[in-house]
Formats: sequence, structure tokens, C-alpha cells
Amino acid sequence: MPAAGRGERLGPGAPKALRELGGVPLLVHAVRALTRSRAVGLVVVAAPADGVAEVVALLDGHGLEGKDIRVVAGGATRQESVRLGLAAIPAEVGIVLVHDAARPLVPVEVVDAVASAVRAGAEAVVPAVPLADTVKRVEPVRGGPEPVLDTPDRATLRAVQTPQGFRREALAEVHAKALAEESAGDAGALPPVTDDAGLVERFGGRVVVVPGHEEAFKVTRPLDLVLAEAVLARRRAADAY
Repeated sequence: MPAAGRGERLGPGAPKALRELGGVPLLVHAVRALTRSRAVGLVVVAAPADGVAEVVALLDGHGLEGKDIRVVAGGATRQESVRLGLAAIPAEVGIVLVHDAARPLVPVEVVDAVASAVRAGAEAVVPAVPLADTVKRVEPVRGGPEPVLDTPDRATLRAVQTPQGFRREALAEVHAKALAEESAGDAGALPPVTDDAGLVERFGGRVVVVPGHEEAFKVTRPLDLVLAEAVLARRRAADAY
């Protein structure tokens, strides 16, 4: 679980993963969401490099001290944090899920579905939901109207969520290749990759999709926190959380 980012779009303050939702940090909610799945035996959190002790104390202080949770120092980028977290996983673990700390309300059935698909033989799995809005592809223009290039068929598009699941050796291999690209100075010539499934795609691997859930949305902006508070309040009222 990469959780070392600042999350500037959410506004000034603590790192995004430590912002509170219902009086509890997003990170704690996200870790709890994973540990509810019987498929998950270990959670590795990549924390801000200067905040490892704080994150350990935070998790221990929210009733998670009985779970197998390890906290390591994350990196300057999400990709680096995932790589460092992966290095902390015991060698005998063959399936790895990568989950955003900013998706605190992912239902356990999504976690289970991703893990089951990898266990059934998939190399890489992402949960995703259909798009409700029409999507336009544009030519980016700073400070002015952007020309529309085309309108993709919405039926072929999905909004991808996490956790994303991988065969451990496949994930380690694409991260090693990406690191080699960075070292050679080749990464800048390629389109940016924003998730681990994108790395698998870049290096020729096959990614499959399983159904996601509307409540597995990412908390990125202040309005997302408002929505997350409403979802959490509904769950608590139904004794489902």
C-alpha cells in the first residue's frame, strides 16, 4: 500500500493518507478494508520516509496491532514506493495486491474478486467500473479552449480502481524493467504510467478486468471527502462498518 504521497489536490495539511474520515485516518480505513479479506495475510505500508514511526504508532493505536502489518519507508514517487514495499514481502508470497491508501472504502468483495482472479491464473487483474459520462479525447491547451480530437465509445471504457492484483514475479519483473529505463534515461520518452497494471501493459503483459464497486472511489479532492463521509455514515447506520 503506497501511502507516502502528499496529496496536494486535497488541500494543505497532513499527507493525504493521514487525513481523517469519520475521525479515523484514510490509511487506517484502507488497511482495515484489506484485512477484512481472508485472502490477505500481510499488509505492507510504504509510509513517508520521515513518518514511519508515526504510521506504526497510528496503526497500533487503531486496533490493528494484532494484524500482520509492516511499515517501510516509501519513495519519492508512487512507483518507487511500490517497489520498496514489494521488497519487504517474504519470498514465499506468490500473489501481491497493490492498493491505494486513498481508496478507504473498498468493499471486501472487490478485494476477494481480485485475489481470486490472480489465483485462477491471471497475470494481472484490475477492478473497474463502467463510465457514466461521455468522454472526449482532447488536445491539451493551457489556459484556453481545448480542441476535441474524438469521442471514444464509452462501452469499451472502464474507470480502474484498486486493489490491483498480480503474480508476484510478474510485478517484480516490470518494476525492475521500469527502474532500468529510469537509470538509462529512457523513461521520459514514454507516456507516463499511473498504475502498476500500466507497467504490465507497457512491457507486454496481459491485464484483465473484474467488476469494481462505486464505493471504491479515490479520495483526491475535498468533495470526495464529503462523499466518503456520507458513505461511511450510511454504513455505520446499517452496522456494516
